[in-house]
This record gives sequence, structure tokens and C-alpha cells, in this order.
Amino acid sequence: MSHRAHLFSLRFAHAVREACIDERYTGGRFLKDAMAGITVGIIAIPLAMALAIASGVAPQYGLYTAFIAGFVIALFGGSRFSISGPTAAFVVILYPIAQSYGLGGLLLATLMSGVLLVIMALMRLGRFIEYIPESVTLGFTAGIAVVIATLQVKDFFGLPVETMPEHYWDKLAVLGQQLPALDAMSTLVALATLAVMLLWPRLKTPVPPHLPAVVVGSLLALWMNSQGAAVETIGSRFSYLLPDGSTGAGIPPFLPEFAWPWQQAGAAGEPIGLSWELFRELIPAAFAIAMLGAIESLLCAVVLDGMTGKRHSANSELMGQGIGNILVPFFGGITATAAIARSAANYRAGAESPVSAMIHALVVLLALVSLAGILAYLPMPAMAALLVMVAWNMSEAPKAVHLLKTAPRSDILVFLTCFGLTVALDMVIAITTGVLLAAVLFMREMAQMTKVTDITGNKRIVQAELPEGWQVFKINGPLFFAAADRVFGELAGLSRQARGLVLYMDGVTILDAGGLSALNKLISSCRNTGTEIVIADLQFQPLRTLARAGVKPEPGISRFYPTLEAALNGVVSGEA
Repeated sequence: MSHRAHLFSLRFAHAVREACIDERYTGGRFLKDAMAGITVGIIAIPLAMALAIASGVAPQYGLYTAFIAGFVIALFGGSRFSISGPTAAFVVILYPIAQSYGLGGLLLATLMSGVLLVIMALMRLGRFIEYIPESVTLGFTAGIAVVIATLQVKDFFGLPVETMPEHYWDKLAVLGQQLPALDAMSTLVALATLAVMLLWPRLKTPVPPHLPAVVVGSLLALWMNSQGAAVETIGSRFSYLLPDGSTGAGIPPFLPEFAWPWQQAGAAGEPIGLSWELFRELIPAAFAIAMLGAIESLLCAVVLDGMTGKRHSANSELMGQGIGNILVPFFGGITATAAIARSAANYRAGAESPVSAMIHALVVLLALVSLAGILAYLPMPAMAALLVMVAWNMSEAPKAVHLLKTAPRSDILVFLTCFGLTVALDMVIAITTGVLLAAVLFMREMAQMTKVTDITGNKRIVQAELPEGWQVFKINGPLFFAAADRVFGELAGLSRQARGLVLYMDGVTILDAGGLSALNKLISSCRNTGTEIVIADLQFQPLRTLARAGVKPEPGISRFYPTLEAALNGVVSGEA
């Protein structure tokens, strides 16, 4: 199937059918998938927990997301190597929802975003995501990285901050006020974890750096706490209810139960319920989640295509992401999308098909039910250090610096706008403003590319001797509303002194409704001044637009010719 066909296609379980049915799936391929799935599953366990905490919910909800959404999206999606689960990109959107609406609001927003993703897939919108400029994606990912890193300061230094304010600058003020009260032992655990993550890659081992880093941080915190320190851990911060009514520390070692998202607790601890008012309040956040999920998942698929030489199905991937995010909230899972780092690790570990992602999900499930007691010892400063490194990697700082140094001013403006709005306000405003600003600047640049040139004296093109008062103009570029008003406005001004105008339009590829209106204004102006207008060499799309609008030649006012030569002969012979 061609790349273009993949972009437009939509079928359930596209990646599974392509990799495991269309291609022969052997025991050897399964073994490779199993090894890759186990590797990525081990990587995903601490990341899923850390990202859930950063999103404002208990760590087990990240594990639920990794094994439920990770399995479902792999089964129904369109990219054979993608690993889905909680990702850092969503923290900026999910944390405010969790603070304002609790777990119930977060699950309901996830469900709504899943429905939007399915609608996008059914409308075959997957191919349009690629039109979002790099300056927009770099801007909001860099902004997300800054916000994530800021949110980790509290646990990184063990600061006594009860609740974080809503706005970014207030967060900085509170953290700055509490910084003198940092806990030295917590800070040491965080720094040790961060140091291992930075130094480990130099050993050139296949073991990903954050695993030994978390182990070192956990052992250090365990030793410190045995000596009387108070380094906070998963077990000391989080708890859960057992069936007999007693309380357990850390994460529950059993599977989540089915529950309606709107029956989960809101910010006040009571079931959030379901109402039109709540739906209206959550729809902007759900739209931002869906847009970011689509961008992240398809960007991940494109990166994997470049690494592997395979081709994903964009609409099938959106469908898989949508189904996963519809199902996972009913079992306590938060928003999921494809994770570039985990997906790349999956391919490098030898993955052959989406089966590796399903095995990764089963590994996370196994860890939940068998290792919950051990996971409770993970120290919060180590988790914060892990997310600081994730934030740095997702910021793509070298790319951002390169863009600032080399990109046109319009792209720099879009980047800085998206970055600033993501940090200072929120992702909904940042994505909307960034895309709209990029579109406006693109239209301005396209309009500036449309030129009108007087070629009357160019004997190489205009070989005929024209009657006095006639001029020939060549128009190059698309004639959409912004460009057409300027071009035809200039020609209308010239028509007052001219006997006739020949418009050579072989370089006009597009004529939209605005361009058609501007052309009709020019013809009307020529009609009033008695100037004849001759249009030559129209391409197919402009010709079809004029035909559908019913624009016809008017004797003595306007006439159309298939070529410039025919138009000039008509002017010379007096036909026009």
C-alpha cells in the first residue's frame, strides 16, 4: 500500500493485521516481540507512576493507563511499533483538571477526548495533523517541559508545600518562598538519581538509564530513612482502601474495577456526577487533549516510520487512540497517547509488531499485582528527578535554539507565542492561538508571493505590436482573498488610464471565492471606465471556479482566451 493510501485509509486493527496477518507471523518474530515488550514494560512502570503523580492523581492510575490503554491502542491502532500510555505532554492539561474537578473530572475529560479522536478518524482528519507547523509543536512542547520541571521542584528538594497555586507565576513565588526550607536528604536522593541518569549512557549498555537511577535513588532513600531521615516515598504519601475497610500504603496490589467515570470522586471528594454544565466546562480541555493526543501519536508514528522504513495509517492510529481513551476511564485510567521515547526503545529492542506493545502492557499489569509492595519504596525525589530528565528530553532544546537562530521571524514569533502561552496560561489557549497565528502568517506570506508584473515591453513574451493604450500583465501565485484584493485593486487603478488590459494567468494555480469576488470587482470597474479586459491561459482550477460562478464573456468588456498568443492576436485584430 502506498504512503498516500496509508494516509487516507481507515481500518480497525490496521497495524496488527498488516504485521501479523498480511505478513507471516512466526515464532521467531514473537520471541523478538516478547523481549522488546518486557524491556519496554520495565521502562514504563516507574514512568507511568511518575506521570500519574505529576498529573495530580495517585500512581496506580498511571499503571492502569499503561496496561489497559497500552493494550487496546496497540490492538486497534495504525502504527506497529508505537507504545501508548501516560505521557509528559499531557501533564500541563491534566494537572489543572485534576485540581479543579478531581479524578472524576479527569476521567470524564479523557472519555470526551476519546470520542473526539474517533470522530477525527471517521472524518479522515489524520493527514491534516501534519499541517501543524513545527514552530507550534516546538513551542508548546518546550512550554510543557518548563511547566513539568517547575512542578517537580517541590518533590526534588522536599519542600513543605501543601498545595500548588493555579497560575504559573504564583507557583514560582510559592516555590521561591519555600526554597530555604529544602530537605537536604531529599535533595541528595534527587541529585544522585539525576547523576546516574546523566552518566549511565556513557557505559553504552542496553539497560535504559532511568532504571539503575531509580534503583540507586530508592536504595539511598531506604538507607537514609533507616537512619532517621524523612525522605518521602510512594508508600508514605499515597494510600488505598482494602476490601475489609483497612488502609494500605502505596498502590493497591489488585486490578481496577469497572466504574462510571462520573461516579468517581470530584475535587470535593463526592461523585462528580454528570450534567450539561460540567460537559460545557470540560469540552475545551477535552478538545485540547484530543488535539495534543493526535499530534503526539501521529508525530510518534512519523518518527518510527523514519527509523523503520515502514508506513503507518494515520486515521487508523487516531481510531486506536480514540478507542483506548474511551475505554480506559471506565477502569480508572487517565489520558493516554503514543510515547516517542518508549516507542523508539521498543523498536531498538527488536520489536516486530504491535504484539510487543501488548506484552509491555501485560508486564505492567504483572508488576501491579505482584510488585506493589516493592514499588511503594520508590522515593518521591527520585520520581521528580526522573520527570526533570523527561522534561529536558521532550523540550528538544537543541531544535528550539536552532529555530531561534535560523528560522524566519514569523516562525520565531509563533514559537515564542506558543511557548509563552503554554507556560503563562494553558495548553488550550496555546494550541488554538499558535495554529491560528501560524495560519494567518502563512496566508500573509502566500499573499506576498503573488505578484503582478507589467510585461508589455517584454518582446520575448509579448511579440505582437499592441494597439495604443493596451497593457499586458502577468500574474503569478494563488489568488485567494488576501492576495486577490491587492492584485486586482492595483489593476483596477491602472484600468482608469488604459484602453485595455491583458491578464496572462498561466501562473495562477488557485482562485478562491475571495479571488472571484475581487475579479468581479475589477470587471465591474472596467465596465464603468470603458476598459476592455482580456484573460488568457487560465489553469483548470481557476477556470472551473469561473465556470461554476457563471462568469461569462461580455462583448466589449471581457473576453477569455486559451493562450496568450490567441489573446494578443485577438487584441491586434480588434476582436476584443
